[in-house]
Amino acid sequence: MIKYIRKRLLITLPVLLGVTIINFIIMLLAPGNAIDLMTNPHVNAATLALKTQALGLNQPAYVRYFHWIINMFHGDLGTSMTTFQPVSEMLGERIGPTLLLMGLALLFGLLIAIPLGILSAVKQGSKLDFVTVTGSFVGISIPNFFLGLGLISIFSLNLGWLPTSGMETLGAGGDLADRINHLILPVIVLSANVAGRNIRYVRSSMLEILGKDYLRTERAKGMKEWKIICTHGLRNALIPIITVLGFEIPMLFSGAVVTEKIFSWPGLGQLTMNSILSRDYPTIMALNLFMAIVVIGSNLLTDILYAVIDPRIKFK
Repeated sequence: MIKYIRKRLLITLPVLLGVTIINFIIMLLAPGNAIDLMTNPHVNAATLALKTQALGLNQPAYVRYFHWIINMFHGDLGTSMTTFQPVSEMLGERIGPTLLLMGLALLFGLLIAIPLGILSAVKQGSKLDFVTVTGSFVGISIPNFFLGLGLISIFSLNLGWLPTSGMETLGAGGDLADRINHLILPVIVLSANVAGRNIRYVRSSMLEILGKDYLRTERAKGMKEWKIICTHGLRNALIPIITVLGFEIPMLFSGAVVTEKIFSWPGLGQLTMNSILSRDYPTIMALNLFMAIVVIGSNLLTDILYAVIDPRIKFK
């Protein structure tokens, strides 16, 4: 396993390098830059030229890229073109709120999906199965922005039960109860999507396992049904479920971009949206690199969990 992990990490380096090159090319093809957004009737051409030179945008594209990549290997991700704050510092401030939001969304989403998926498979064809499958399709189909705005309209504007945005109430000190109130709506939005996607996968995987001969043998021996399902059925059904869960973390990050913007949550998603709108190239490059690391790390974690769940799986 250690040899396999070492090999995967070595492969990661050229992959990350390729990701940075593609991201840089895409940004070059995109219209406009940070200087264009500063243009107004009161700014003359000389001032814009000085600002362009100060930000290094007057240099050839390949020179800018090599400067960025060299600085990155020295731990410097650059300086934001809009806030003039070190990008690494901005990421450090934003990653905590995003991990908190995503961690809770993933936890509650799986706590809903796994039991309902198992019950739906065991009670195949029943009313519970129909309601569960229908609910999963609803969870997948509703866009995050639509569900988020709907929840804000109902629970914040009409009922006044929960705050509309932010991570804490200004001037309230940010105690635990206040933080929980701000978490409820964005967590519901992301959890609904996670649960909707995974209920179908858990159900499908369990249906395949429940028809296996070794489970019928256990039933013939007189073992209780709940023990058969939890001990033998679920563990063997986890392999395809883990494969799907390996994609959940990157998908949560992409969903967090919209959700954090709607709820003004001070995380990486909101930073991503703001950076794109302001053409803040250094921040966009750093965020894309971070997302590539998350995707690769999720895939590696999935492979490791395969071996933990099923000792028969060996990696070379």
